Amino acid sequence: MAQRVLIVDDDPVQRRLLENMVAKSGFEPLVVSGGDAAVALLTDPEAPVIDCVVLDLVMPDLDGLGVLAHMRETGLSIPVIVQTAHGGIDNVVTAMRAGAVDFVVKPVGPERLHVSLNNALATRALAGELSRIKRSRAGTLTFKDVVTRSERMRGVLRAAEKAAASRIPVLIVGESGVGKELIARAIHGSGERRERPFVAVNCGAMPDTLVESILFGHEKGAFTGACERHTGKFVEASGGTLFLDEVGELPPAAQVKLLRAIQDGEVEPVGARKPVKVDVRLMSATNRNLIAEVAAGRFREDLFYRLHVFPITLPPLRERPEDIPDLMRHFLLRFAAEEGRRVRAVSAAAMRLLTACPWPGNVRQLENAIFRAVVLADSDELGLSEFPQLAACAPLPAAAPCPGSNANDDQPLAAADEAPIAIEGPSAPKAALALLTDDGEVRRLDAVEADAIRFALAHYRGQLSEVARRLGIGRSTLYRKLEGLGLTSTAEDAHSNVAIG
Repeated sequence: MAQRVLIVDDDPVQRRLLENMVAKSGFEPLVVSGGDAAVALLTDPEAPVIDCVVLDLVMPDLDGLGVLAHMRETGLSIPVIVQTAHGGIDNVVTAMRAGAVDFVVKPVGPERLHVSLNNALATRALAGELSRIKRSRAGTLTFKDVVTRSERMRGVLRAAEKAAASRIPVLIVGESGVGKELIARAIHGSGERRERPFVAVNCGAMPDTLVESILFGHEKGAFTGACERHTGKFVEASGGTLFLDEVGELPPAAQVKLLRAIQDGEVEPVGARKPVKVDVRLMSATNRNLIAEVAAGRFREDLFYRLHVFPITLPPLRERPEDIPDLMRHFLLRFAAEEGRRVRAVSAAAMRLLTACPWPGNVRQLENAIFRAVVLADSDELGLSEFPQLAACAPLPAAAPCPGSNANDDQPLAAADEAPIAIEGPSAPKAALALLTDDGEVRRLDAVEADAIRFALAHYRGQLSEVARRLGIGRSTLYRKLEGLGLTSTAEDAHSNVAIG
């Protein structure tokens, strides 16, 4: 979706000219005929998102300076380009002091307006990205830091804002890479505990034997290797928020202790003589269907009802393609600044490709694709050549038609940003496993299991979370089995491509 530019001018001829120039520059024009209408639109919470304003200074009702004053009073930080037929230095100084970012004289040419719009939007985006990075490092992210235009996501954020005003336990559900931790941090940063710690724990990355020690702590000498006392994540988060990511991966023994900690508000460190009182706001996340896990006996029903008090479901990126352009710009600016590259734009063809892809890895996959493209870029614009892994990939087996794709295209678009696990043998293994050897004997169980893992890796294109879920094992268990098969290094490469979510 193109960025939206609001045109405010009382002259119908000028409005039409500006509307055509804005549209030809690749933006979506939105037109009003006066200052009062502009203020009403800008302050309406249900109105579409406005990215920039082209504002006439001289109008019969509320003039341009009045609109700028209203925007300043209401805290709107939308960039404003002021235009007028009277281009004196006094007008320039007054408009800039009132908050305008640029000044053009009527009649403005298309090239001048195009440059002014691009500069205003780039400056605003970079300033927003810098402040977002500062808040992220300080642990004070809020819902304003969530990049979205999707109506579905707006509903999600409204529900999350209500959860932020309470201590109610929140369970965030969604596919890997949709941004579950970002929503958890925004809830924490918008609540009364925002000045206190936010402690995130990935339950799928903890070894089964150390889960209790990591979560609840241990005393010195409690077990072999316990050379010093460890407080545990619950105690670290006391007074703040504890976020349990991939909570569905917890082993049964840890589920029992977690349930007691939630019920009693205290934890019992390994080897301790008495429990320790804790005060935490608990949030959890999962990409599993916990109801199905409960029915299968892999997750405790009583713990499920303790966590599933205020569920929030995040839609996958393929169901909100209108978010892709803004997310792309967000990542582009960040990586260009971090890598010291002067990349500022994406070509129209590349934008169509990015919007059309189904993104099975969701926002995380898009982030990694933009990072790679910025590193590959030889100019200040990203084109199709910077996305070879997207333009040349085959469609996913079960992918729905891509939003915005052309039904007449000979080659359908798809995405495969994750590095697949290297599989020995044919690239498309048969959907059957041999149970007998060539001499008619039953094959060893470990050999059959190894073939099943290799098949799952090929079938799910190296997506480790999906492989572990489909095989019914934890990710830590899958990593150990991959190590035994000699696939550790490629597994780590694939996992690093889908890092947060």
